[in-house]
Formats: sequence, structure tokens, C-alpha cells
Amino acid sequence: MLTLYFAPRTCALASLIALEESGLPFETKKVNFAETEQQSPQYLQINPKGRVPALVTDHGVVTETPAILAYIAQIAPAARLAPHEPFAFARMQGFNNYLCSTVHVNHAHGRRGSRWADDPAALEAMKAKVPQTMADCFALIEKTMLEGPWVLGENYSVSDPYLFVMTGWLRGDGVDPMRFAKATAHYARMMERPAVQRALERDQI
Repeated sequence: MLTLYFAPRTCALASLIALEESGLPFETKKVNFAETEQQSPQYLQINPKGRVPALVTDHGVVTETPAILAYIAQIAPAARLAPHEPFAFARMQGFNNYLCSTVHVNHAHGRRGSRWADDPAALEAMKAKVPQTMADCFALIEKTMLEGPWVLGENYSVSDPYLFVMTGWLRGDGVDPMRFAKATAHYARMMERPAVQRALERDQI
């Protein structure tokens, strides 16, 4: 049985959606950030990084959203959550890693600035920059990456829940998502999927 450790309103929602799409049996365990459970000895035994998501499998623990998404797609081939052709798969991975390494980091500068600096002025400067950096990222996604109707074109993949999560963060980051017609349409399309609705119900529990 797969077990996903997640915290509500985090990037773990992408993995939760992918699991719902996969058709695989799984269970979830919520990590309470308000009580800093992510730093508890019990959780650090599961994920020493003290982050979510973490996916416990029969073979061990998988961490990092791009890795979890790729793993889910590969163990549920019937769900067709990733392309089989190597170049197309690499493009999917490139997109997911851009969200992980750049978009998510830009978002985190507004909420987790203490990871990079202690000086109050530096923290405020990072927060002030978030609307610009997030808007710049989505302008690039809109222009060069999001093919439509799904990230990879006609075929849905695990890149789609990941983009869905990031688009959902825009307004809180001071960016009007309506500036990005493709991303906004993609978000609305995702909201119509039963797996997304089920995942959102779990995410809000």
C-alpha cells in the first residue's frame, strides 16, 4: 500500500491528484505544519529533509515532487500519466523540474525567506520581489511551455496537477492569474476532473 504524507495547501497536492488519477490504492497521512510535525523525530525518520510530500512504498520512501510524480506514472501505466517515448518523457521531466527548482523557489521567497537570509531587510526584499518573479515564470510558461489543452498538448500527464498547484498560488503571490489566459483555462479544466475534486476534498480535511 502506498502512503502519501502531505500537508494541506502545499505542493503535495500535485502528488495527491496524481494518486487519485492513477487508480492505485493508497492512503494519506497529514503532517501538521502548525505543530511543526515535519520536524518531529517520527516524521524525520520518514523524510529527513523535513518536507512534504513523502511517498512510502514497498521499496522505500520517495521524496521530491518531480520524482514522486514520475514514480506514480511509471507504476500505473494503464492510467497514461506520462509519455513512453524518451524525448517526450524528458520534456515532461524538464517542465516538472522547472516548477520545482524555479517557480516553487520564487514562491517560497515570500513565505520561507528565512531559508536564505536572517536580515529583516533582506526578507522584505525577497517578499517584494515575488510578484515579479512569479509573473515572469508564468509568462515564460505561457509563451514557451504550455501547449494546451494540457501541458504536453493533447495528452494529460502528471505535469498537469503540478501546474495546477502553482497556478493556484498566483493570487496569493500578488499576481492576477487572468494575465495568463492559457494557465487560467488549464486551471479551470483541471477543476472539472473528478480526481482533482477528490484530491481537494482530502486536502481540506
